[in-house]
Amino acid sequence: MTYKTLRYDVSEGILTLSLDRPDQLNAFTVDMAKELVDAFGRASDDDAVGAIVVTGSGRGFCAGMDLSVDGNVFGLDESQQPTLTDVADRGDEEHILHGVRDEGGLVTLAIYECKKPVIAAINGAAVGIGATMTCAMDIRLVSKKAKVGFVFNKIGITPEACSSWFLPRVVGLSTALEWCYTAEILDADTLVEAGFAKAAYEPEELLDAAYAIAAKIVKHSPVAIALTRQMMYRNSAQDHPREAHNVDSLAIFYASIGSGKEGVQSFLDKREAVFTDSAQDMPSFYPWWK
Repeated sequence: MTYKTLRYDVSEGILTLSLDRPDQLNAFTVDMAKELVDAFGRASDDDAVGAIVVTGSGRGFCAGMDLSVDGNVFGLDESQQPTLTDVADRGDEEHILHGVRDEGGLVTLAIYECKKPVIAAINGAAVGIGATMTCAMDIRLVSKKAKVGFVFNKIGITPEACSSWFLPRVVGLSTALEWCYTAEILDADTLVEAGFAKAAYEPEELLDAAYAIAAKIVKHSPVAIALTRQMMYRNSAQDHPREAHNVDSLAIFYASIGSGKEGVQSFLDKREAVFTDSAQDMPSFYPWWK
């Protein structure tokens, strides 16, 4: 796919994925949604990519849905009267997939399925989908000038992009509800204090901070990283730790006869490990949830 709303730049194992509509503060469109889904799927299987940094071109991260488009601004087909059964059982049919299902949710599900860690470098305004898409990312850093808002109720709609699943896990249920109920615009200090963001940086230092974290990640086994990412998200939502134990057991078994051999030997040799596995080398039980 040729991207018109994104930039996909890989260097030293790190993909910088930039939302690239700077004149519109990178406002979200249906085209951007489709390109993001493609980009995260591409990066997931791209052996040149060990970690992903997502940021915005210009002075904004993402100003939310572009509300200036004609028709239903969310790209939804108002001629339909969908039910939960339609979405659950027929959600991959084209008229449901792109006429009923939330496009922002398709993006966050693509992030969720990705094998590579995702770091958000929120460089400016991030509201609506600009805020909720980052909830599915693993680590969030913010510029000291960043402003984030979950403003849905203010304009008569509801949270989207699976944020009712992700946001309470990030900041807790009470804080998530307050942020959505009030639709307040949140500054960097509030975001850090609530645990939404790891830290706040001067604007010119933000990307370097994100790259520094990514550089620590890309040195490790891509198979171990991919398994760890999916194990944390999926096992933490299980009803009983035995479910996690089942997956953990297979993960450590296959890792111990794969990249773990080099990891243990490098420890004994007192040297840096040199891992040669790739995202194509996932063990046979992966993906276990399917």
